[in-house]
Amino acid sequence: QVQLVESGGGLVQAGESLRLSCAASGRSVSSKTMGWYRQAPGKQRELVAELTPSGMINYAESVKGRFTISRDNAKSTVYLQMNSLKPEDTAIYYCWAGVGPFGYWGQGTQVTVSS
Repeated sequence: QVQLVESGGGLVQAGESLRLSCAASGRSVSSKTMGWYRQAPGKQRELVAELTPSGMINYAESVKGRFTISRDNAKSTVYLQMNSLKPEDTAIYYCWAGVGPFGYWGQGTQVTVSS
């Protein structure tokens, strides 16, 4: 089992930045892809960014150039640096760790961007 705990969400104004953190405990996540998803009210959960153990990164088109994902395997932690935030980035952000379609979810952290 893997437990994921997100932190760093909050309320910011458009154009500001936030940094989300996701700390993993339990089984090692060093061999797992880690990523961030988000779900806005009335919408499906969508991929924001993911980082494979080999270092490959995938970003949603809507966040390219603004968000940066990184991981610290020694701390079993993945980060999401979010810059130039927009109101449409408002959502609950979930951390994910796994292999292929099988993985673990965090409880989510709310990010609200006011205009």
